Amino acid sequence: MSETLTRLLSGIVYIALLLAATLLSPISFKILFGFFLIVSVIEFCKLLFLDNKVPLLIAVAGILLFSIYITDDFYTNLLLNIAALVISLGLLSNLFKKEPSAPKDKTSKLVQLLGYVIIPFLLIIKLPFLTGDYNPYVIIGMFVLIWANDTFAYIVGKSIGKTKLFERISPKKTVEGFIGGVVFTVAGAYILGLYYTFLTPLQWMVFAAILSVFGTLGDLVESKLKRTSGVKDSGSIMPGHGGILDRLDSVLFAIPFLFLYYQILEYVS
Repeated sequence: MSETLTRLLSGIVYIALLLAATLLSPISFKILFGFFLIVSVIEFCKLLFLDNKVPLLIAVAGILLFSIYITDDFYTNLLLNIAALVISLGLLSNLFKKEPSAPKDKTSKLVQLLGYVIIPFLLIIKLPFLTGDYNPYVIIGMFVLIWANDTFAYIVGKSIGKTKLFERISPKKTVEGFIGGVVFTVAGAYILGLYYTFLTPLQWMVFAAILSVFGTLGDLVESKLKRTSGVKDSGSIMPGHGGILDRLDSVLFAIPFLFLYYQILEYVS
Protein backbone atom coordinates (compact mmCIF):
# COMPACT_ATOMS: atom_id res chain seq x y z
CA MET A 1 0.00 0.00 0.00
CA SER A 2 1.38 3.41 -0.99
CA GLU A 3 2.21 5.98 1.66
CA THR A 4 -0.41 8.39 0.25
CA LEU A 5 -3.17 5.77 0.45
CA THR A 6 -2.10 4.74 3.93
CA ARG A 7 -2.20 8.36 5.06
CA LEU A 8 -5.63 8.88 3.47
CA LEU A 9 -7.19 5.78 5.04
CA SER A 10 -5.66 6.55 8.44
CA GLY A 11 -7.04 10.11 8.28
CA ILE A 12 -10.51 8.89 7.32
CA VAL A 13 -10.59 6.44 10.24
CA TYR A 14 -9.42 9.16 12.65
CA ILE A 15 -12.05 11.68 11.49
CA ALA A 16 -14.85 9.08 11.45
CA LEU A 17 -13.94 7.90 14.97
CA LEU A 18 -13.77 11.46 16.31
CA LEU A 19 -17.10 12.51 14.78
CA ALA A 20 -18.90 9.28 15.76
CA ALA A 21 -17.71 9.29 19.37
CA THR A 22 -18.48 13.01 19.81
CA LEU A 23 -21.97 12.79 18.32
CA LEU A 24 -22.96 9.45 19.86
CA SER A 25 -23.01 10.42 23.54
CA PRO A 26 -21.10 12.34 26.23
CA ILE A 27 -19.78 9.01 27.55
CA SER A 28 -18.25 7.94 24.21
CA PHE A 29 -16.82 11.45 23.81
CA LYS A 30 -15.12 11.29 27.22
CA ILE A 31 -13.82 7.76 26.58
CA LEU A 32 -12.27 8.75 23.24
CA PHE A 33 -10.56 11.88 24.53
CA GLY A 34 -9.52 10.10 27.71
CA PHE A 35 -7.82 7.54 25.47
CA PHE A 36 -6.24 10.35 23.41
CA LEU A 37 -4.97 11.89 26.65
CA ILE A 38 -3.32 8.66 27.81
CA VAL A 39 -1.62 8.11 24.44
CA SER A 40 -0.49 11.76 24.30
CA VAL A 41 1.04 11.54 27.78
CA ILE A 42 3.05 8.49 26.69
CA GLU A 43 4.16 10.28 23.51
CA PHE A 44 5.12 13.47 25.36
CA CYS A 45 7.12 11.51 27.95
CA LYS A 46 9.08 9.90 25.11
CA LEU A 47 9.79 13.32 23.63
CA LEU A 48 11.20 14.61 26.92
CA PHE A 49 12.78 11.31 28.02
CA LEU A 50 10.56 11.25 31.09
CA ASP A 51 9.39 8.11 32.88
CA ASN A 52 5.63 7.88 32.25
CA LYS A 53 4.41 6.16 35.44
CA VAL A 54 3.73 9.32 37.49
CA PRO A 55 2.40 11.32 34.49
CA LEU A 56 -0.05 8.53 33.66
CA LEU A 57 -1.29 8.47 37.25
CA ILE A 58 -1.78 12.25 37.12
CA ALA A 59 -3.64 11.96 33.80
CA VAL A 60 -5.99 9.24 35.09
CA ALA A 61 -6.60 11.18 38.32
CA GLY A 62 -7.35 14.30 36.26
CA ILE A 63 -9.88 12.46 34.12
CA LEU A 64 -11.63 10.95 37.16
CA LEU A 65 -11.63 14.17 39.19
CA PHE A 66 -12.33 16.86 36.60
CA SER A 67 -14.41 15.09 33.97
CA ILE A 68 -16.51 12.80 36.18
CA TYR A 69 -16.78 14.23 39.70
CA ILE A 70 -16.25 17.96 39.10
CA THR A 71 -17.88 18.75 35.77
CA ASP A 72 -19.36 22.25 35.81
CA ASP A 73 -17.77 24.21 38.67
CA PHE A 74 -16.93 27.71 37.41
CA TYR A 75 -13.95 28.33 39.70
CA THR A 76 -12.39 24.92 39.03
CA ASN A 77 -12.68 25.54 35.30
CA LEU A 78 -11.16 28.98 35.74
CA LEU A 79 -8.19 27.70 37.75
CA LEU A 80 -7.46 24.97 35.21
CA ASN A 81 -7.75 27.53 32.44
CA ILE A 82 -5.37 29.98 34.12
CA ALA A 83 -2.80 27.23 34.79
CA ALA A 84 -2.86 26.16 31.14
CA LEU A 85 -2.61 29.78 29.93
CA VAL A 86 0.42 30.50 32.11
CA ILE A 87 2.29 27.43 30.87
CA SER A 88 1.25 28.15 27.27
CA LEU A 89 2.76 31.63 27.53
CA GLY A 90 5.94 30.06 28.89
CA LEU A 91 6.07 27.72 25.90
CA LEU A 92 5.61 30.70 23.58
CA SER A 93 8.53 32.41 25.26
CA ASN A 94 10.69 29.32 24.70
CA LEU A 95 9.59 29.16 21.07
CA PHE A 96 11.42 32.40 20.28
CA LYS A 97 14.67 31.36 21.98
CA LYS A 98 17.33 30.28 19.51
CA GLU A 99 18.98 27.70 21.73
CA PRO A 100 17.35 24.31 22.51
CA SER A 101 14.91 24.82 25.36
CA ALA A 102 13.69 21.39 26.44
CA PRO A 103 13.37 21.28 30.24
CA LYS A 104 16.10 19.23 31.91
CA ASP A 105 14.83 18.53 35.44
CA LYS A 106 11.90 16.23 36.20
CA THR A 107 9.78 18.93 37.88
CA SER A 108 9.98 21.26 34.87
CA LYS A 109 9.09 18.41 32.55
CA LEU A 110 6.05 17.52 34.66
CA VAL A 111 4.90 21.15 34.73
CA GLN A 112 5.22 21.37 30.96
CA LEU A 113 3.34 18.09 30.57
CA LEU A 114 0.52 19.39 32.77
CA GLY A 115 0.15 22.68 30.92
CA TYR A 116 0.72 21.45 27.38
CA VAL A 117 -1.04 18.06 27.43
CA ILE A 118 -3.03 17.07 30.53
CA ILE A 119 -4.91 20.27 31.39
CA PRO A 120 -5.68 21.13 27.73
CA PHE A 121 -7.23 17.69 27.26
CA LEU A 122 -9.33 18.22 30.39
CA LEU A 123 -10.46 21.58 28.98
CA ILE A 124 -11.45 19.92 25.69
CA ILE A 125 -13.49 17.37 27.63
CA LYS A 126 -15.13 20.15 29.65
CA LEU A 127 -15.81 22.49 26.71
CA PRO A 128 -19.10 20.95 25.45
CA PHE A 129 -20.51 20.98 28.99
CA LEU A 130 -19.94 24.68 29.73
CA THR A 131 -23.55 25.55 28.94
CA GLY A 132 -24.85 22.82 31.25
CA ASP A 133 -26.16 20.30 28.72
CA TYR A 134 -23.81 18.36 26.47
CA ASN A 135 -23.23 20.27 23.22
CA PRO A 136 -21.17 18.13 20.81
CA TYR A 137 -21.37 20.73 18.05
CA VAL A 138 -18.89 23.09 19.68
CA ILE A 139 -16.34 20.26 19.45
CA ILE A 140 -17.34 19.42 15.88
CA GLY A 141 -17.15 23.10 14.95
CA MET A 142 -13.72 23.44 16.56
CA PHE A 143 -12.30 20.52 14.59
CA VAL A 144 -13.93 21.56 11.32
CA LEU A 145 -12.29 24.98 11.69
CA ILE A 146 -8.84 23.60 12.58
CA TRP A 147 -9.02 21.23 9.59
CA ALA A 148 -10.05 24.14 7.38
CA ASN A 149 -7.15 26.21 8.67
CA ASP A 150 -4.62 23.42 8.02
CA THR A 151 -6.05 22.75 4.55
CA PHE A 152 -6.15 26.35 3.32
CA ALA A 153 -2.81 27.24 4.92
CA TYR A 154 -1.29 24.36 2.94
CA ILE A 155 -3.07 25.26 -0.33
CA VAL A 156 -2.26 28.98 -0.17
CA GLY A 157 1.28 28.36 1.05
CA LYS A 158 1.91 25.82 -1.71
CA SER A 159 0.45 28.13 -4.36
CA ILE A 160 1.87 31.56 -3.54
CA GLY A 161 3.91 31.15 -0.36
CA LYS A 162 7.35 32.78 -0.52
CA THR A 163 8.01 34.39 2.86
CA LYS A 164 9.02 31.90 5.54
CA LEU A 165 6.99 32.16 8.74
CA PHE A 166 9.46 30.51 11.13
CA GLU A 167 12.08 28.79 8.98
CA ARG A 168 14.29 27.77 11.91
CA ILE A 169 11.52 25.61 13.37
CA SER A 170 9.22 24.76 10.45
CA PRO A 171 10.82 25.41 7.03
CA LYS A 172 7.64 24.69 5.04
CA LYS A 173 5.34 27.20 6.75
CA THR A 174 4.94 30.58 5.03
CA VAL A 175 3.45 33.92 6.02
CA GLU A 176 1.17 33.78 2.99
CA GLY A 177 -0.06 30.31 4.00
CA PHE A 178 -0.67 31.47 7.56
CA ILE A 179 -2.68 34.51 6.41
CA GLY A 180 -4.60 32.42 3.88
CA GLY A 181 -5.47 29.86 6.54
CA VAL A 182 -6.76 32.55 8.91
CA VAL A 183 -8.79 34.38 6.24
CA PHE A 184 -10.49 31.29 4.82
CA THR A 185 -11.13 29.81 8.27
CA VAL A 186 -12.72 33.01 9.56
CA ALA A 187 -14.84 33.20 6.40
CA GLY A 188 -15.87 29.59 6.87
CA ALA A 189 -16.75 30.30 10.49
CA TYR A 190 -19.35 32.82 9.34
CA ILE A 191 -21.05 30.08 7.31
CA LEU A 192 -20.74 27.68 10.26
CA GLY A 193 -22.52 30.25 12.43
CA LEU A 194 -25.55 30.12 10.13
CA TYR A 195 -26.05 26.45 11.05
CA TYR A 196 -24.64 26.17 14.58
CA THR A 197 -26.62 29.05 16.04
CA PHE A 198 -25.67 28.62 19.71
CA LEU A 199 -22.97 31.16 18.75
CA THR A 200 -23.58 34.07 16.40
CA PRO A 201 -21.65 34.19 13.10
CA LEU A 202 -19.48 36.99 14.55
CA GLN A 203 -18.73 34.94 17.67
CA TRP A 204 -17.79 31.97 15.49
CA MET A 205 -15.48 34.23 13.47
CA VAL A 206 -13.67 35.35 16.64
CA PHE A 207 -13.56 31.68 17.72
CA ALA A 208 -11.97 30.81 14.36
CA ALA A 209 -9.41 33.63 14.55
CA ILE A 210 -8.27 32.51 18.01
CA LEU A 211 -8.09 28.91 16.85
CA SER A 212 -6.14 29.72 13.67
CA VAL A 213 -3.56 31.97 15.31
CA PHE A 214 -2.91 29.95 18.46
CA GLY A 215 -3.30 26.66 16.59
CA THR A 216 -0.46 27.67 14.27
CA LEU A 217 1.66 28.65 17.28
CA GLY A 218 0.88 25.29 18.86
CA ASP A 219 2.09 23.49 15.77
CA LEU A 220 5.34 25.47 15.96
CA VAL A 221 5.73 24.72 19.68
CA GLU A 222 5.46 20.98 19.06
CA SER A 223 7.78 21.21 16.06
CA LYS A 224 10.41 22.78 18.30
CA LEU A 225 9.93 20.09 20.95
CA LYS A 226 10.40 17.38 18.31
CA ARG A 227 13.38 19.16 16.79
CA THR A 228 14.98 19.51 20.23
CA SER A 229 14.38 15.81 20.89
CA GLY A 230 15.65 14.81 17.45
CA VAL A 231 12.49 13.03 16.27
CA LYS A 232 10.20 13.48 13.27
CA ASP A 233 6.89 12.38 14.82
CA SER A 234 5.62 12.21 18.39
CA GLY A 235 4.42 8.63 17.84
CA SER A 236 3.27 6.07 15.28
CA ILE A 237 -0.30 5.21 16.30
CA MET A 238 -1.67 6.79 13.09
CA PRO A 239 0.11 5.40 10.01
CA GLY A 240 1.20 8.22 7.73
CA HIS A 241 0.31 10.89 10.29
CA GLY A 242 2.47 10.12 13.32
CA GLY A 243 1.12 10.30 16.84
CA ILE A 244 -1.92 11.76 18.55
CA LEU A 245 0.11 14.82 19.57
CA ASP A 246 0.99 15.39 15.91
CA ARG A 247 -2.74 15.50 15.08
CA LEU A 248 -3.91 17.51 18.09
CA ASP A 249 -1.00 19.87 18.81
CA SER A 250 -2.84 22.85 17.30
CA VAL A 251 -6.05 22.26 19.26
CA LEU A 252 -4.21 21.52 22.52
CA PHE A 253 -2.33 24.81 22.41
CA ALA A 254 -5.37 26.85 21.34
CA ILE A 255 -7.91 25.34 23.76
CA PRO A 256 -6.96 27.42 26.85
CA PHE A 257 -7.60 30.60 24.84
CA LEU A 258 -10.78 29.21 23.25
CA PHE A 259 -12.05 27.95 26.61
CA LEU A 260 -11.53 31.38 28.19
CA TYR A 261 -13.35 33.06 25.28
CA TYR A 262 -16.24 30.59 25.54
CA GLN A 263 -16.44 31.10 29.30
CA ILE A 264 -16.61 34.86 28.81
CA LEU A 265 -19.41 34.47 26.28
CA GLU A 266 -21.37 32.27 28.68
CA TYR A 267 -20.74 34.64 31.61
CA VAL A 268 -21.94 37.77 29.80
CA SER A 269 -24.91 36.11 28.05
